[in-house]
Amino acid sequence: MLVAVIAGASVGAVLGVLFAPDKGSETRRKIRDRRQRVSSNLNEKLTGLRDKLDQRVREKMEEFS
Repeated sequence: MLVAVIAGASVGAVLGVLFAPDKGSETRRKIRDRRQRVSSNLNEKLTGLRDKLDQRVREKMEEFS
């Protein structure tokens, strides 16, 4: 669900930039910058989620040990 929300926000941002009255090079730069920010944010969230999952797995393994 989180991925769908982020994807929807990204598409909306790209469409907003595409319809803005800027030069093509400026529009492409904005799209590239936005894509990098979204990608970085998603990577941070996924890393945090993976770390939490790893911790829970370790805790459950310790319970059964």
